[in-house]
Amino acid sequence: MAAEIHPRPQTRKPVLLSKIEGFQDVVNTAVIIPKEDGVISVSQDRTIRVWLKRDSGQYWPSVYHTMPVACSCMSFNPETRRISLGLENGTVSVCLLNIIHTHTSHQGGVTVVLFVLEMEWVLSTGQDKSFTWHCSESGQQLGTYQTTAWVSGLQFDVETRHAFVGDHSGQVTILKLEQDNCSLVTTFKGHTGNVTALCWDPVQRVLFSGSSDHSIIMWDIGGRKGTAFELQGHNDKVQGLCYASHTRQLISCGSDGGIVIWSMDVTRQETPEWLDSDSCQKCEQPFFWNFKQMWDSKKIGLRQHHCRKCGQAVCGKCSSKRSTIPLMGFEFEVRVCDSCHDSITDEERAPTATFHDSKHSIIHMQYEPTRGWLLTSGTDKIIKVTCAFVCICACARGLWEQMCKYCPV
Repeated sequence: MAAEIHPRPQTRKPVLLSKIEGFQDVVNTAVIIPKEDGVISVSQDRTIRVWLKRDSGQYWPSVYHTMPVACSCMSFNPETRRISLGLENGTVSVCLLNIIHTHTSHQGGVTVVLFVLEMEWVLSTGQDKSFTWHCSESGQQLGTYQTTAWVSGLQFDVETRHAFVGDHSGQVTILKLEQDNCSLVTTFKGHTGNVTALCWDPVQRVLFSGSSDHSIIMWDIGGRKGTAFELQGHNDKVQGLCYASHTRQLISCGSDGGIVIWSMDVTRQETPEWLDSDSCQKCEQPFFWNFKQMWDSKKIGLRQHHCRKCGQAVCGKCSSKRSTIPLMGFEFEVRVCDSCHDSITDEERAPTATFHDSKHSIIHMQYEPTRGWLLTSGTDKIIKVTCAFVCICACARGLWEQMCKYCPV
């Protein structure tokens, strides 16, 4: 089927608004407080800080609290202003300005924590290969599920009560949660490295997974056809994923500091399965393990390659060219056979993503949609707040009541 090309939203270079410094160690997680000029951070230096912007334009800590051990992750609910903290000793703490309650959830450090307001649940995963959920009011454990590997990604769908759990084996597990038990729905695997980030879009019912194999996979859960689209645009481990539903743009960041803004408002194509063959499917030259054909034809065996567009097994001579294939997710040039290279049009080579350098090694990212602000924290112990300009398309359509003042539209 021919690919449908839509006009792409204009995307400008993100503008740095503020830098927050002064940490003694790496900032594991930080979030922007919606509708306020504030940031909440938790650091490896055991501190929880609430930063408010002063008249000078600088952020200064207004609340400073030291925990007994380092906070490894955090979830903030702007409606209740409740902070759920995961600590390296396996405990989860729920707090406002003071600790409400603390309970031991895991035998190892907490890797991800989520607060679900609609159910009053706190979901958490740990290095002990377990997933648990507790009552946020009482701290009582409601249920637990043992995973096959250390979990590093967690998302939850409120409408269907499905939890998406990504682990270090590269697998994503879907669980159906009830009040005090859960059932396994299915598992799927498409990454060759561990899952490092998950992002769920409840409207389109699409799950995005990022991995240490530098790739992102878009799983079309709502389509019920098992469709999965690959996105290849990072040179290092994918560290964070955020989805801007109003403009249908995916924001991803890597440990090399790269930030990629993907247009998902295009009809993408699945990458083909790689075909098996004992000889080149173009020139029929034998591959080096095909001893019989080499003997019969008196020819030296060749190394096998695959065309990224058609999936055919080809030799190096028949796949000497490279091309981007953005609609298949290949924003960088990849190997294609000569016939596919000639068939790809300039329109099909048009990029569907823009690339930006944050200038620090990112370990966490958060997107705040009401203002189009993007927060990143890095191994340099610095938090950066930028205007991502993801809001441009929405501003132009008049969808925002309050446009970002940095938006050029």
